[in-house]
Amino acid sequence: MKAGERFRMVRALIVLTAAALTLSGCAWQRTEPPKVTLVGVEPAVSEGLEARLQLRLRVLNPNDAPINYNGIYVELDVMDKSFASGVSNQSGTVPAFGEAVITVPVTVSVLSIARQAMSMLGGQPLGKITYALRGKLSSTTSGALQFKSQGELNVADLTAGGK
Repeated sequence: MKAGERFRMVRALIVLTAAALTLSGCAWQRTEPPKVTLVGVEPAVSEGLEARLQLRLRVLNPNDAPINYNGIYVELDVMDKSFASGVSNQSGTVPAFGEAVITVPVTVSVLSIARQAMSMLGGQPLGKITYALRGKLSSTTSGALQFKSQGELNVADLTAGGK
């Protein structure tokens, strides 16, 4: 092999290696999961032994790139018991270092409501109701982004209409 051919081959290998490292660097960029909090619950049209609610979720994007989403799945536990779940195929964008409010319809079994009410009546008066929220936001660029959050709802605020 002549020196000129070796030089071209080495140069081609360097270019290919640099390209491979650049592409793998893009794959290594990590997207932080969104922070999702429950900001509202509204009644929806129900039927039979199911109650329907609209959960309003605030989605915060801690990343320097927007999250383009095309669906969301959510599960809601109340007082450490499974309470509601739902999906939505809505799409949109959560801006980089920004936020968006997404409304997700969920279904609650009337039996689940009765079970929750019975467990609340059996104990001391409740000042707060704990909840846990988990699910995934389907991103068109990052795949499924898992999220979890938990919090408390003040019963006095709920019975007073949030005043």
